[in-house]
Amino acid sequence: MSESQTNRKRAAAEVKLPPTVIEILEAEEKQDLKLFRWSIGIALVLHLVFFAVHWPSFAGSSSEVQKKKNKIFVVKQVKFKQPPKQQLQHIPKPKMVRVPIPDPTPDQPEPIRQEQPEEDIDYVPDNSLVLGVPNAPPPPPGPVRFVAGGNITEPIKVNAPAPKYPEAARQARMTGVVVLECVISKRGNVTSVKVLRGMPLGLTEAAVSAVKKWKFKPSTLNGKPVSVIYVLTVRFTLQ
Repeated sequence: MSESQTNRKRAAAEVKLPPTVIEILEAEEKQDLKLFRWSIGIALVLHLVFFAVHWPSFAGSSSEVQKKKNKIFVVKQVKFKQPPKQQLQHIPKPKMVRVPIPDPTPDQPEPIRQEQPEEDIDYVPDNSLVLGVPNAPPPPPGPVRFVAGGNITEPIKVNAPAPKYPEAARQARMTGVVVLECVISKRGNVTSVKVLRGMPLGLTEAAVSAVKKWKFKPSTLNGKPVSVIYVLTVRFTLQ
């Protein structure tokens, strides 16, 4: 090998190749790690300086807090004395002393007093005075509503013919109850009828016409017959 060829090989070796991607990443990681270590060291130094500067204030506040915790307050209950009871002064009543009055005429005898007879008082009867149980009040003029358990007696049926069953209701096999509010007079007659609950197919009309023919033993109030408002029910059934 000639000398020129060896020189060329040395020149080629001395030429530096460009760094690869992996080498670039490794260099950046080393640089970041170095910066991270420097930042941690600086932060620790700053924290130590801050703690050294503010340590007296922290120590003083903790001691004050400890002193406040150690303080115990004792509250004493104040007892009030009751004032002494004042005794009422008893003032004695003055004693009355009877002084005998001397008789101006001791030598003369005492006069004889004659007892006066009691006056006879004539009894004058008072006609306005009423003794005994007063009479019962008169019955009211209008009809009174009958209430079970009151002072009014209940009217009693004397003659109550059954109502006529309408043919239309019989064919429809209609059954039920018709409720009527009636006025029963002092003589036991039904003077007026008001329908409270009716039924179709002529059952209501049949019940009203039948009730108007009914006879009752009238109600009494304090032993006297009165007109009453009484509720009647008429039942329609098929046998």
